[in-house]
Amino acid sequence: MLSRQQLRTEMRQRRQALSAATQHSAALALCQQVLSQPDIMCQQHFALYLSNDAEINTSPLINALLNANKQLYLPVLHPFVSGYLLFQHYLPSMPMRTNKFGIAEPAWHCQHIKPVAELDVIFTPLVAFDDRGQRLGMGGGFYDRTLAPLNHLAAPARTPQLIGLAHNCQQWPELPIAPWDQPMAAIATPSHFWRFNAD
Repeated sequence: MLSRQQLRTEMRQRRQALSAATQHSAALALCQQVLSQPDIMCQQHFALYLSNDAEINTSPLINALLNANKQLYLPVLHPFVSGYLLFQHYLPSMPMRTNKFGIAEPAWHCQHIKPVAELDVIFTPLVAFDDRGQRLGMGGGFYDRTLAPLNHLAAPARTPQLIGLAHNCQQWPELPIAPWDQPMAAIATPSHFWRFNAD
């Protein structure tokens, strides 16, 4: 079995090998997968992310949700607590900055932050996923740490839906799991939308 780091390397190479045309068509197909889910599209507050390192392009989905008058939030590195994310309201007209990882994020504004538990849907990046709803991230643990408090809320049905976004080629038969890994409620790819039962 490959180690978690070996899997990250393998999966990053897979998605980096995709042509620009494949990336473009995959992004459009992923967008349609999400838009075709009525229980998702009836929600209002969505956290997404700006794609990086050959991740599936979220721009079509961002534009579609904005056109549907949804409220969007992007992750920003927590300015006071290392290793955590905050989700800040986003509009295309807002000023952006580049964080220490070279990823664009909205310029910090405390009044625009949405508490994680008040989001309806959180779309997460991932390096790999399996058919149990397990997600393997880049290794920094930002999403796992940020989302962990949701496990302790008294009303699980009211917590955000966690949905991973990926290329088809990022599926793996069975991921090696760590205790801190946050499972997904669903995974969306260009060809499929998987849903997973909460344990």
